[in-house]
Amino acid sequence: MKALILAGGMGKRLRPLTDDKPKPMIPISNKPILEWQIDWLKSHNIRDIVLCTGYMGDNISEYFGNGEKFDVNIEYSKEEEPLGTGGALMQSHSLLESHSNFLVMNGDIMTDIDPISLIQNLTDKLIGTIAVVALRSPFGEIEIQENGLISSFTEKPILNDHWINAGIYCLSNNVFSYLSDVGSLESDVFPILATENKLSAIKQNDIKWRSIDSHKDIEEAQKEFSN
Repeated sequence: MKALILAGGMGKRLRPLTDDKPKPMIPISNKPILEWQIDWLKSHNIRDIVLCTGYMGDNISEYFGNGEKFDVNIEYSKEEEPLGTGGALMQSHSLLESHSNFLVMNGDIMTDIDPISLIQNLTDKLIGTIAVVALRSPFGEIEIQENGLISSFTEKPILNDHWINAGIYCLSNNVFSYLSDVGSLESDVFPILATENKLSAIKQNDIKWRSIDSHKDIEEAQKEFSN
């Protein structure tokens, strides 16, 4: 199994941390997000990795090289200009065309999800399986009794009836017929696959997952993943 990490993000909302490094190289407990991801893939015996780089991509290739010192094999696909997640995957076609299916993940995700569940659920009738996680409310929740009295406070609860894209996929090689040179997997490709009943969701429960989109996310990830 080969894994592709979409690591071209600029991370404007994380400035000034991303003034001198791409978003996937932001350290979490003194280790770049990408290194956490590679360690996670290795823990599931996935060692062939494609890194799609863009903004300050040399920062990534200089750190990881060919992957030998991390006990993995790393290949690179570099965007000269932003192509979107779908375009970045399309540009990597030659590195993946010999594989019937492969993992794809965003380069700003911290998780301990088991990717094997996605691989096992990709049937011949599907083009992709997506890991989904329960939505965490950005706000605290107040439970109010019928008489108007407050009975409890819950800080940022998990909303188990609402699911969001976890940014981790197992895709069939057939996905390339849906891709263009520039475009988004999330907004251009996945909605089409959904209407054709070729995309399934695998609910992930009792797992760690965080998308690093803000300085607060870095703080929370350091607490959650350093334990």
